[in-house]
Amino acid sequence: MSMFKWEVVDPAPGQAVLPMQRLPWGKTIGLGAQHVVAMFGATFVFPLVMGLDPNLAIMFSGFCTILFLLIVQNRVPSYLGTSASFVASVAAIRALDEGNDSSYVTGAILVGGLVLAAIGVLVHFAGAGLIHRILPPAVTGAVVMLIGFNLAPVVAGIYWPQDQWVALATATFMVAAAVLLPGFWSRIAVFLALIFGYLLSWVADLVFGPITSVLGGATEATEHDRVSWAGVKAADWIGLPSGDLADGVSVVHGPSFSLTAILLVLPGVIALVAENTGHVKAVAEMTGEDLDPYMGRAIGADGLATAFASAFGGSPTTTYAENIGVMGATRVYSSAAYYVAAAVAILLGLCPKFGAVVNATPGGVLGGITVVLYGMIGLVGAKIWVENNIDFGNPVNMVGLAAGIIAGIGGVTLTFGDDFELGGIALGTILVIVFFHMVKGRTGAGTGTVTRNMSHPDYDEGVDDAASGGTHKR
Repeated sequence: MSMFKWEVVDPAPGQAVLPMQRLPWGKTIGLGAQHVVAMFGATFVFPLVMGLDPNLAIMFSGFCTILFLLIVQNRVPSYLGTSASFVASVAAIRALDEGNDSSYVTGAILVGGLVLAAIGVLVHFAGAGLIHRILPPAVTGAVVMLIGFNLAPVVAGIYWPQDQWVALATATFMVAAAVLLPGFWSRIAVFLALIFGYLLSWVADLVFGPITSVLGGATEATEHDRVSWAGVKAADWIGLPSGDLADGVSVVHGPSFSLTAILLVLPGVIALVAENTGHVKAVAEMTGEDLDPYMGRAIGADGLATAFASAFGGSPTTTYAENIGVMGATRVYSSAAYYVAAAVAILLGLCPKFGAVVNATPGGVLGGITVVLYGMIGLVGAKIWVENNIDFGNPVNMVGLAAGIIAGIGGVTLTFGDDFELGGIALGTILVIVFFHMVKGRTGAGTGTVTRNMSHPDYDEGVDDAASGGTHKR
């Protein structure tokens, strides 16, 4: 069957529509638009907090989704939205010095994408088991956790102070929406929170007038409106993304390269491997199809998509859990719907006025959204541990991961000479991987008594748990 020949079906209620099937085009277009809404909030929030252009990110998310579908031969339905895995690394790059502008950010991400693509090729030929040997759940969870929690100072120092009360209200709304709203509405809680915060900021301007605070990138407090649409009025309705970013670099720009910046983004690659692996497994479980042969293709496709977008100044990409939620709710896994979603995103990216509306998002709104989102990224690491039954009574897991997590979250650094420094996320990730594999499988009889007694007072005696290649006796 041709890759672009979908079987048209009219399923009974509750019956699944598989990746190489589709509903009639009218319904397929509606589902495609629904996928755009699902990915929408995070896809343009993360470029904003990385200092990149959200309009360009939306447009490239469409192109990258098409690239992904072609590489996986339409067998793994997925939308590629903006990845959060590099947000902390980007914040660290921008904190290095004034010379590390947006071109160095996108250059480092481009290299990260190529590394991810190479991992995908390796997995394709060596098998998915390679991932679990090098990056077992204990390590992956630790890296994801330190990436998320490393972002706490960004919220506290940049976004939250711009308008603390709008930030608090927006965060409260987002938490309530994500948990209390039914079905699909809870899955687009980021998007709904952004609209809520936007409207609240507009009402606050009408009722209370301008606010005095330090805007992002500034050093002194100034009086300003929470919502300013001057840029929206000046923007065209139709056109390519254009203009300059906050640091003066053109929205569409080529990459520059710095070894320090590249090392800072490489830990994000580990998170992307975990995200793509989880996505393929989730789709396989929902559809009942064996997608292991496409695991390497999916990882490599995301890497190429990230490199492609970054080459023009766009944002890094990843498969989106929000869209898995839509598939789970509708039981429609048709890859045709994702081509529609990609086309809609490209059209939105060609509307500069839409991009100007996104860029006008008040800092307080971003503060409320990111204080929840960044915490969720960190807690995904804990979720990986829980789902894989990681035993922290085992000293391999407790001690092997501890130093790396603190180094990554706390910004510990190692200095080499006068010109090179390794720290934060990059150093933390290296310590997690090296220390874990250094002690894995090497514990002797009677070792680890302190850590085991701390977490398992009733522990009799045993060796490494399943995550470390052994057993756990009680």
